[in-house]
Amino acid sequence: MTASQIPTIAEELRGAGLRVTAVRVALLETVRRGDHLGVEAIAAGVRDRVGHVSLQAVYEALNALTTARLVRRLEPAGSPARYEGRVGDNHHHVACRSCGVVADVDCAVGEAPCLTASDDHGYSIDEAEVIYWGLCANCSATASSS
Repeated sequence: MTASQIPTIAEELRGAGLRVTAVRVALLETVRRGDHLGVEAIAAGVRDRVGHVSLQAVYEALNALTTARLVRRLEPAGSPARYEGRVGDNHHHVACRSCGVVADVDCAVGEAPCLTASDDHGYSIDEAEVIYWGLCANCSATASSS
């Protein structure tokens, strides 16, 4: 794909049936440049780009972008929601129980949804969400030296 064939953020928003606003563009840029960011960090990134924006406007934009599948929301147990720009590939995550850092893990095996439910209850499953839990390298080293 050449640079002229890569859709702009505005084109992606329009393609998803969303109005193009400065907040939505800044939010999508922030999420894509970040690493599993929480709402406060996203709001700060948006404010750096466009000035004042309410937390409510950030939540509303995140909801619209998540519904349009332009961003992905993940909710590790016991942690606030985080957002990422890597969508459409059904990858998974690894999360640290101590510091809360989250990282991407490619799909376990095969094509999406890459896991087969033992009983699908009649659902047409198109995605599997897996979070591997443990201690990151830094927290493991700290725990070992204690």
